[in-house]
Amino acid sequence: MEPDFKEGDQVLVSIFNFTNLKGQKNITYSFVRCFTIIKMIGKNSVEVRLTEEFSRKHPVFPVTLVKPYFQTGEDAFPSKTKTTNPPDIVEMEDSP
Repeated sequence: MEPDFKEGDQVLVSIFNFTNLKGQKNITYSFVRCFTIIKMIGKNSVEVRLTEEFSRKHPVFPVTLVKPYFQTGEDAFPSKTKTTNPPDIVEMEDSP
């Protein structure tokens, strides 16, 4: 079952049919970048806002070639409070 996408969702796009900018297939990873869906085309295709790097690509992809983007890092949990331990205080001996 494919996930339900909607306009404004962020997705990763499969590079299955992509070649990189130098024309070589890049097999080190299978999904690239985080793109924003700007339009749903039926239930089976999405149109995404491509970056300048991919501006020569067609911006419409079948939903089988995109997957939801899940935010990670500090931005993913904005309400989480950060705690830091104070530095250890080390007393120094006076030198003679």
